[in-house]
Amino acid sequence: MTAILREPLARRHSVGVSVGGVTVGGQAPVVVQSMTNTDTADIDGTVAQVAALHRAGSEIVRITVDRDEAATAVPKIRERLERLGLDVPLVGDFHYIGHKLLADHPACAEALAKYRINPGNVGFRDKRDRQFAEIVEMAIRYDKPVRIGVNWGSLDQELLTRLMDENQANGSPLSAREVTREAIVQSALLSAELAESIGLGRDRIILSAKVSQVQDLIAVYAMLAERSDHALHLGLTEAGMGTKGVVASSAAMGILLQQGIGDTIRISLTPEPGGDRTREVQVAQELLQTMGFRQFLPVVAACPGCGRTTSTVFQELAQRIESDLREQMPLWREKYPGVEELKVAVMGCIVNGPGESKHADIGISLPGTGESPAAPVYVEGRKAATLRGNNIAEDFRAMLADYIERRFGRNADAAE
Repeated sequence: MTAILREPLARRHSVGVSVGGVTVGGQAPVVVQSMTNTDTADIDGTVAQVAALHRAGSEIVRITVDRDEAATAVPKIRERLERLGLDVPLVGDFHYIGHKLLADHPACAEALAKYRINPGNVGFRDKRDRQFAEIVEMAIRYDKPVRIGVNWGSLDQELLTRLMDENQANGSPLSAREVTREAIVQSALLSAELAESIGLGRDRIILSAKVSQVQDLIAVYAMLAERSDHALHLGLTEAGMGTKGVVASSAAMGILLQQGIGDTIRISLTPEPGGDRTREVQVAQELLQTMGFRQFLPVVAACPGCGRTTSTVFQELAQRIESDLREQMPLWREKYPGVEELKVAVMGCIVNGPGESKHADIGISLPGTGESPAAPVYVEGRKAATLRGNNIAEDFRAMLADYIERRFGRNADAAE
């Protein structure tokens, strides 16, 4: 029997949480976020990277707050960003001594839009609940939301040991992997219950449960979604470098998003030495856009190439146009409202070139190997021009710029 493709399931109901003016959960679109890898005490370096991430499309940015120097830098970073006109919510990532840093640096506590705490390393034994409570009380005092972020690699060992012992005593014990998944979910839910008992509202709590394997992530978040209506942050931790990290993160989060699970995402890619940190933001946007949940950038359709396209002109043109669109989007979002809906086609030969170009808002069909050296351009389904000569690429880019101005410019409606 032929399978029928399904639309994505309706978003799971979750409580909306305001993070510095950005709503996570509720009816809000899935939010993209990222994290710096600079030393937060390096104010110049951190401001530059936060600005780059935000301009690339990160709607929330997390920074490490691990010592006094970092905590002292946070309000200065916030002030510098505001002077640059960048109103991006900053999340403080706390481990081990977060309670002390927030208490000793009230300006830091005030400047942050959210606190992220890990119940597995907020403290040990009798100090754990007390130090967790101190952070929650700070969040209440400064009216800040909290992400309770459980992590596979720093799971509460007392909880895990207890569940392992209980499982062993059962007649039909679960596997160690299944018990560990349950421990992750319980750690998040029990910590949320404790935070609420202290007085932190459910509309101030976001949960995450990060693991490094795709099937574990899918299973853990399905369990969390079934047992809680808290807003959920998705992320595959230690996803890895390059294509491995991109594929693993997309596979895991794509399945969860299709099931209506997830309110904010981060693609945790290990950057190559000197690599561009904004790559993880681009991948997160492309995942949401490809699945049809949000539209961030104009879509560029380009054929993969074959023996008919031995010239590299169409590849170079497609790459140049896509780079242009990404670079211009921060300005174009203001100048050309709705431009993210634009569809461009850059095709390499006559087989699919004209047809694909007609389906786009504007498209070009470049000549393939052995074809006549002419490139028809289609605008909104109709042939608008035929380009020839050595400047085909530049001529098409000029036509594209003119089309964007005519369709999306502020005077476009008046002209009509």
